Amino acid sequence: MEKKIDISNHIKIKSRLPAFGTDRLFKRLKKVESRSMHGQLPIAWKSAKDFYVYDISGNRFIDFTSTIFVANTGHSNQRIKKYIQRTLDNDLLHSYVYIHKIRVKYIEKLIKFAGRGFDKAFLMSAGTEATEAAFKLMRMYGQKKNKRKLGIICFEGNWHGRTLAAQMMSGNINQKKWVGYTDKNIHHLPFPYPWKISDDGYESFLKKSIKKLKKKINLKKDVCGVMIETFQGWGALFYPKGYIQMLKKICKENDILISFDEMQAGFSRTGKNFGFQHYNITPDLICCGKGMGGGVPLAGVIGRKEIMDLPEVGNMSSTNSANPISCSAGLAVIEEIQKKKLTLQAKNKGKILHYELKKIAKSNKNLFDVYGKGLIAALVFEKKIPKIEIKLKYLVERCINDGLLLVYTGRESIKLGPPLTITKDAILLATKIIKKNINLVFND
Repeated sequence: MEKKIDISNHIKIKSRLPAFGTDRLFKRLKKVESRSMHGQLPIAWKSAKDFYVYDISGNRFIDFTSTIFVANTGHSNQRIKKYIQRTLDNDLLHSYVYIHKIRVKYIEKLIKFAGRGFDKAFLMSAGTEATEAAFKLMRMYGQKKNKRKLGIICFEGNWHGRTLAAQMMSGNINQKKWVGYTDKNIHHLPFPYPWKISDDGYESFLKKSIKKLKKKINLKKDVCGVMIETFQGWGALFYPKGYIQMLKKICKENDILISFDEMQAGFSRTGKNFGFQHYNITPDLICCGKGMGGGVPLAGVIGRKEIMDLPEVGNMSSTNSANPISCSAGLAVIEEIQKKKLTLQAKNKGKILHYELKKIAKSNKNLFDVYGKGLIAALVFEKKIPKIEIKLKYLVERCINDGLLLVYTGRESIKLGPPLTITKDAILLATKIIKKNINLVFND
């Protein structure tokens, strides 16, 4: 007999799941929308508030997806709504590249929030635009330095978006077959997975990777940039700190820029303002999105003046770049983080989350490992388990039925990332639900 979970005041499931009418909505969308937008689990959202999501029947769930790590400041954040409304009341929805006061105020605050070593920013609407812009800036830097080739070093398994350069920099071979060719000046190094190297073995691992690359190219003459996903997305896998510090040294010696893709890691998610700060280095460029706008489309690249000013006037602009509504939302996000001390909250609550998850892992020896920092975590299961992807989909479905939304990755992991406003008791309840359903799925 299943042990009943105390759902306290957080979860309210008052109808069958999926809610009545969900199937009809999916069928309507299937007729008119590209299937590439589909594949997530069958919950039709009606509203979301703080760390709760409500479906069309009014069922209430604890959200551990943050709409894939966007709602860092909580769903329907009051400050964000207030700032957007204030902008709407001023009758300024768009201004193309013509300036406005909100844009000035926001970018000044953004640069300050990024910390020392950053001077300027360029705003866009989506994260993939940001990685494309960084790609362009790194190659323009290579041209300025008269590099023989405009090589970019990336990493296997990393993910940077769905547009052309972003896909070519990403590590998933199958997802970029549509490109039709490979850019011979984009090089992928193996990712230092913890099960492949120990923390103190990163040095020889990186040296071996660089030595192999040097057989094909000259680092100083043929490489202008490195693109790094702050942690490998599907498994919340961080690099060893020394690995990144050693890579930074190699880049400095060879006049190579380092860009960090901070889409999932930025804006306090990992217990730091930005994830790269865990490595105790300062990159040349950081690419931001997701949590940056708190639910409003907003992305950007932040970097040093001499790099950000490489494009001529009008050479790198965007129709919707820095529009008043997005800038208002971005400003509200930073102010909410600072006033509510959400960076510190993510760090402290993350300790609770990871402690509870590791307890579950310990009681299920050799089933999965826990990775991540702050309020981002992944349970990475043993890949050799038969039909592991199917079992994890079933696990996520069972958690939904218990009132908890998790991220189904489609591979041997599930991800967890609640809004940073989540309460301690909600974290404990969520991990209790996860523990119960892991036992049911894997220990029957």
